[in-house]
Amino acid sequence: MTSGTRAEAGSSPGAAGSGPAPLQTKSLAQYGFIAMPLACAGLPVYLHAPDYYATTLGQSLTALGLVLLALRFIDAFQDPFIGSVSDTFHKYRQLILIIGMVLLGAGFWMIFNPFAPAPLTWFAISVFLCTTGFSIVTINLQALGGTWVSTTHDRTRITGWREGFGLIGLLVASITPTLLGVNADPDRAFSLMSLLYFPLLFFGGFLLLRWMRTAHISKPADSYSLPGWKDIVSDPWRRMFFAISLLNVFASSLPAVLVMFFIRDRLNAEEYAGLFLLIYFLSGALSMFVWQYLSRQVGKVRAWSLSMAVAILTFVWAALLGPGDIYPYAAVCALSGLALGADLAIPPSILADHISQTKRQSEASRMFSMMTLISKAAFALATGLALPALGLVGYKPGGPMTETLGLSLSIAYAAVPSALKAATLFWVLAEESALSLDRKDEPPFSKRPLKPAD
Repeated sequence: MTSGTRAEAGSSPGAAGSGPAPLQTKSLAQYGFIAMPLACAGLPVYLHAPDYYATTLGQSLTALGLVLLALRFIDAFQDPFIGSVSDTFHKYRQLILIIGMVLLGAGFWMIFNPFAPAPLTWFAISVFLCTTGFSIVTINLQALGGTWVSTTHDRTRITGWREGFGLIGLLVASITPTLLGVNADPDRAFSLMSLLYFPLLFFGGFLLLRWMRTAHISKPADSYSLPGWKDIVSDPWRRMFFAISLLNVFASSLPAVLVMFFIRDRLNAEEYAGLFLLIYFLSGALSMFVWQYLSRQVGKVRAWSLSMAVAILTFVWAALLGPGDIYPYAAVCALSGLALGADLAIPPSILADHISQTKRQSEASRMFSMMTLISKAAFALATGLALPALGLVGYKPGGPMTETLGLSLSIAYAAVPSALKAATLFWVLAEESALSLDRKDEPPFSKRPLKPAD
């Protein structure tokens, strides 16, 4: 199979024989800002919208749950299709992004401005439009970052800025409904929030499209033959990387699924839930620059390994907490949140290195669509396993808690994820020489190299 790439006209920023010039902060901000409105949409859609339709509009929780389950299934498995279309029509990526942003904005507005005669149908259509638009923009945004002509260290800066803006978006989304008075008048608050979302999304889209006019993006050669999915997933390096990513994300998804149950039923601290999440995400956002520095000094894979060790050593203590342990849990949130920045920034940067070194820019959208599929599949798997498993031992959310039930919830929330994270850490250390693409000259922990296929 023939592979080859060409840079855009004028895309070689340095002189002949020199590497890419360092990326400017302004360009990184223009590229990454769109991640903020993307993240702002997630919490309202999956957290607030079901409650709003159930309590304010009187819709059945069972019906809403079934609709969301079906939409999550569709959302996850349409990502590879979106990746394929985006790779095939990469010359029209600006148009693809505009379509995605229109779907995202329209769907978000529709969710919180329901059609009274058929609210459940309206809910299903609007969430589908919103999540489809979200996936289109997210996959193409990651593909653009992965094919942006840059040094291996700047690729971590690219993902760090993008994910940092995303964490800021989560923080904004977590406090906006309260600031708009959702408890007093949910109709007005959510309607106003959907209107305020438009200028934020428009500004992010404007910055991204403006950045695309001058950014140096590596594109496939005109003669390049687009391979099938079998060629993409058959590569040994990718299989290993995606498998490690799946285990890592699954370990993180379990506490994400159970966090509200743990705070309410184990700590008896439901009123502090927002504060705990604020501490966690703020810690993750502030740690981005630390992990960028460490990845440059010791290599991306070793920095990622270090973050896993930090996550294990700080989060496992949550299993020992009980009712009233407010301050200890706040400390766990702050310390374990430090590892979040690495989990968000480093794996996409490693994948971008692989795309650059193997000259697979024509497949970038599909490779990053695999990452989004892994994330959604891991969360669905965690939901499908954790809650039924706790139900088998008699746990009922909001119900009476015995010592046995409390211990079971603590084990599922903290002990099991820490064990899975430890397994991921040992796997990464064992395969460091295979995974490391940015520091091949340093002695690895493992002597079993597995190089990417040509």
